Parts: sequence; C-alpha cells; structure tokens
Amino acid sequence: MTVRHPQERGAALLSVLLLVAVMAVIAATALDRLTLATRIAGSAATVDQGRAYAFAAEEIALRRVGELVRRDAARLTLAGGWLGRDFTLPLPGGEGRARLSDANNCFNLNSLVAETAPGRFSQRSGAVAQFTELMTLLGIDRGEAMAIAGAAADWIDSDSNDGPLGAEDGVYRAMQTSYLPANRPMVDVSELRAVRGVSAKIYARLKPWICALPVTEPVRLNVNTLAPEQAPLVAMLVPGQISTADARAALAARPADGYGSAVRFWQARSLERVKPSQDVAEQAGVNSRWLALTTQVTMGDGFLTAHSLIDANGGAPAAGQVPPVIVRRDWGEAD
Repeated sequence: MTVRHPQERGAALLSVLLLVAVMAVIAATALDRLTLATRIAGSAATVDQGRAYAFAAEEIALRRVGELVRRDAARLTLAGGWLGRDFTLPLPGGEGRARLSDANNCFNLNSLVAETAPGRFSQRSGAVAQFTELMTLLGIDRGEAMAIAGAAADWIDSDSNDGPLGAEDGVYRAMQTSYLPANRPMVDVSELRAVRGVSAKIYARLKPWICALPVTEPVRLNVNTLAPEQAPLVAMLVPGQISTADARAALAARPADGYGSAVRFWQARSLERVKPSQDVAEQAGVNSRWLALTTQVTMGDGFLTAHSLIDANGGAPAAGQVPPVIVRRDWGEAD
C-alpha cells in the first residue's frame, strides 16, 4: 500500500480549486463577450432599421416637395405650414420626426468662386464683399471679416496665388500644424474651421448663417420663406446700402401669399431707395431649389439622425421638369 502524506491531499485540493477558478474566469469572460456581441448585433439591427425608416421619410419628403413644385414651379411660399414644422411618423416600437427647411436661405460658401472652366474656379469679388458684409452685420470686426472672406475664397479657388488679404500654401505651411488649402469647393461648412483666421468663436457665430451647397452659383435667397430674424442675409446683398432694420421691415411686410417676384420685393417701402444691379436684385428670389430634411428616428434606446439635401429641380435647369432628388445625405448630429 502507498501511504500519502496529508500535505499531498491539500495540494491536490488546491489544484482542483485553482482549476475551478480558472474555468470560472474563462466562463465569465466568454459570457461577457457573448453579451457584448449580442448587444452589438442588436444595435446594428436597430441602426439598419432606423436607416430604413429614414429612407422612407426621404421618399415622403420628396413626394411633398414634388407636390409643392407642381403647385407653382415659379414660386415657393410658406403656404401649407411645411417649413420648419416637425412631422411625426409613428413607427413600430418607436417614433420618427421629420422637418423640412429652406436650404437656400444661407450664405453658400462655394459662391465665393465661379467655375470658369470644368474643374477650374476663380474668385467672385462680389460674393467676397457680401460675405464680408454678413460677418460685419453679425458683429465681427470688419478688418477681421475681410481677412476671413479673402482667405476663404483662396481656400476654394484653383490657383495658388494669394488674393487680396487671402492665404494660400505658404501661409498654411508656416503654421505649427502645417497643411494645404483644398483648392476646391467645400463639401461641408465645417471646412471653414480650417481657414486662416476662423476661430471656434467666429465659426459658432457664423454657422447658423452659412452653408456649403454643391454649386458655385451666386447666393439666391427666397424672400418668401426668409424669417424677419434672417434680415442680415438680405442686408448683405448690397453692402453698406441696406440696414438690418430695413431688411427686416421688408420681410415683415411680406404679403400673406408671398411676393410675386423679386421686383415686388425691392419695391417694398423700406427698400425703395435701394437700386441694386439686376444681378444682385435677382439674388432676392421667390423660389427655392435647395431644401434640407432632418430626420430623427427613436427606437427603444437607439437614436438616429439623418440630414438630407434635396434638389427640387432634380438636377434640371428649372423646377418642374424632373422629380426632386436627394443629392447628399449625412448621418449623425451636425458638428
């Protein structure tokens, strides 16, 4: 017979307990990873379902915009209460909210340049002056505003030559964190943060007033959908000749069915003394090509936001020729 020492029995018991502990840790880790994988799969399914609902909201919005265009292809007004209004979309296990807004009523940063040849962009001095005026009306120092407008135009134009008060390659290379200007139209307004002179404070002040539309045409506002609080956008059109108060008065005096034409708008009592050139006068239009759709989908603990840009013209030269289309879509909260 083999005689075992009492201490050997303790070592065997300790080995068994250690093995059980290791197996418990492995099981707990596997269970934790399984739980995490289940949550990730559930979140992915929720996101996919939320995106499907957002796409459905886009289709509804396109139909609505198409109806507005068919009603009057030459003029878009606030009739029907479609602008800035939340439309609730009841969903299985959640809720969706969609809001249409006029994306024309902003300063398009890409209007700082004109496309003189395919893929070639040169500065548009009139737009630079208007951007400077808008910043001044918003309380930014005029000298600082001129420098930002010049640098923004240089950021987009195709050449590498410094414009008046502008900034090209040499300026950005000399910075502590060096980089180069894009020399192409902006895709998102957040690109303005990279332009020389644009601080976080200035960007926050400008953001509600600017946009980056996929065209380099001059700014064309819709005075039938502009709110009186957006009067600085009108005042910037003729720098130094229109006060914010006069622009606000013209918008407040808008007929219930909107202005019939740009001519009627400039004939408003508060603007009678202003004689803009024909090109500038047409920048205060009565129609909108660009509309923005914001969709928010809530499903349980999941939340999804989509921002869609609608071309009411469908890419055609004028409205009513082809159906409206989505030209850009962004997911998540805006910066």
